Amino acid sequence: MARTIASDLDEFDLKILRLVQQDNQTPQRVIADKIGLSPPAVARRLQHLREAKYIRSDISVLDETAIGRPLTIVVHVTTENERLDLLDGMKERFSKCPQVQQCYYVTGEMDFILILNVRDMAEYNELTRTLFFEGGNVRSFRTCVSMENVKTYGPIPV
Repeated sequence: MARTIASDLDEFDLKILRLVQQDNQTPQRVIADKIGLSPPAVARRLQHLREAKYIRSDISVLDETAIGRPLTIVVHVTTENERLDLLDGMKERFSKCPQVQQCYYVTGEMDFILILNVRDMAEYNELTRTLFFEGGNVRSFRTCVSMENVKTYGPIPV
């Protein structure tokens, strides 16, 4: 059963979530000052938000170009067969691939949308062999190369 924000989180929790989405390195005393709680209260709430999986992960977002991986590629994948075991195999294959930054199992004309990060087109070409040809159960895939990453992540409105 899906939980609802209204029943599980109060306004302080929502304020904390808004702040840590912008910068999860913000000191607890700064958060406390901004929302009107004590630092220990903020620490307890953050611990609860992490334990309850409202905060799934604390990560650093890297600059793709600066680290030599400037290409973002969006791929629409259509499956050959929608048997659950084959779909699960594809999900696992896509999840394990480090170049796959995001993977969505979707409704509509295609079955999966993948967001990949690669060094160059040669790396992508090699990935197509592994992910789509050798991996199996892919009827077709359509590739879109990002010309500019305008917004790649953002806070979830809470």
